[in-house]
Amino acid sequence: MTRTSSCSRKDHQIIPNPRLSVINVLGSVPAMVRRYALTEERFLLGILRHNRLIDIFTECTCYSLESPSRTFMPGVGEVETSEIYVGMSMRGRHLVFPIQARGPEDHIGTMQVERDSAVCASRFPTLVCRPIGAQLVDDNLIALFEFVLSDGEVSIKDERHYRLVHDDDLIDEWTER
Repeated sequence: MTRTSSCSRKDHQIIPNPRLSVINVLGSVPAMVRRYALTEERFLLGILRHNRLIDIFTECTCYSLESPSRTFMPGVGEVETSEIYVGMSMRGRHLVFPIQARGPEDHIGTMQVERDSAVCASRFPTLVCRPIGAQLVDDNLIALFEFVLSDGEVSIKDERHYRLVHDDDLIDEWTER
């Protein structure tokens, strides 16, 4: 069970680290979304959007731009990205976040991260690309990854796990220290 990712010649699966601490966030997914999402991926994208988890994870102000995004890349063919967000950093830098979302039974592959990055470089050449992976571990636990590409390899820059909790279960982090 390999956790890291790597070379563009081989597709490695990204697996959430089961020993990583969990951050509780107030769950605010509308009941209608929870009830009628047609796939686990669509449900996960709803969780990300309604709980602003991309903003929390990246520490940027982010907006959903396309869901799903399909683009034809010469030499590759059609590339489908679960969702594309655009955003702005605290310093005013404009960013693009290609999101790969997967349900509990599927995993993100490094080749998809490479393709998403190539699509963003082509379609948004003036924006800084920060590829994100989202894995639904269970109905209320989400693993988020940020990836970097360096020398043709995909690496995990950051991984955090978020648990959606009810208001009564939200712990004031300051009192816990």
